[in-house]
Amino acid sequence: MALSRTAKYYRKNKAARKKRQAYQAKYNKKKSSIRQRVRDNRENRKKGTYGNYDGLDVSRKKGGRYVLESEKKNRGSKSNTPGDKRARGYKGKGRKNKGNTGGK
Repeated sequence: MALSRTAKYYRKNKAARKKRQAYQAKYNKKKSSIRQRVRDNRENRKKGTYGNYDGLDVSRKKGGRYVLESEKKNRGSKSNTPGDKRARGYKGKGRKNKGNTGGK
């Protein structure tokens, strides 16, 4: 499988990669991030899928419930979290920005 555009960029730009890694290290140390990781891992263990290489992962849904879905779908998801939806804007009746439909 070919490298993503982002991966290629960070391989070429060492300064940018270093800056990003420093940010990620700081972000991952936040109490909220640690707390969320602990909750997710606990739920993953409860569902019996933690560390058994079955390709499944727990996914947080609206309202705090957890469901099993493929690791690939969950970790690449840009649509199943409320924050992601808000960041992209509402796509429905009365939408002001009709030019950008998200396609190519």
